[in-house]
Amino acid sequence: MLQAYLYSCCLHIDLFYYFCTMRRWLNMLIITALLITFPAFGNAQEKEKDKEILLVPMCVYQGDTIPYINLPEVHIFKPLVFKNKKEQREYDRLVRNVKITLPYSKDIYRITLETYEYLQTLPNEKSKERHIKRVEKGIKEQYTSKMKKLSFTQGKLLIKLVDRECNQSSYQLLKAFMGPFKAGFYQAFASVFGASLKKQYDPKGEDKLIERVVILVENGQI
Repeated sequence: MLQAYLYSCCLHIDLFYYFCTMRRWLNMLIITALLITFPAFGNAQEKEKDKEILLVPMCVYQGDTIPYINLPEVHIFKPLVFKNKKEQREYDRLVRNVKITLPYSKDIYRITLETYEYLQTLPNEKSKERHIKRVEKGIKEQYTSKMKKLSFTQGKLLIKLVDRECNQSSYQLLKAFMGPFKAGFYQAFASVFGASLKKQYDPKGEDKLIERVVILVENGQI
């Protein structure tokens, strides 16, 4: 019995020593893993902090250097009240059409400005005519397929937005760059479909709702 008891005690001691040893090794492994991980985690945090650095303009006010940030203008309009679901759908359609056509009107303004400025550097009328033909060809190649995808309503809206962006009607722009003959031809072609290149934008009158939508779209508010 004594021998069995001593054997049992030795077995328990051995097991206790084994588990203590295993726990010690496990603790060492955990500590080692943490020591390896924490520097990497710290570096990751430092990298994240580096990513958060934002360089902005500064100004000096009463001896203190402070950041100077231009905040975007926020436009607040009176909420629209729709009489029925049809009016709601028409408004939603207008928003969608403005988002589609507004970028084109801005492209037209950019191309018009760049073309006009470049024409001022050319020495004579022949070189100007050649450049205008190259511009016309480039516009047709880039935009013809896109313009064909526009609906009739979107086309009429684009004519108005061109006048808004350029402060000149589409007819006036065509006449200035391509001459009265081509401008008259395109105007006649548009009139066949019930549109007019001479249509002007009226932001305070009939186009008041369009102007509201354009402003909100430009500011990313809708």
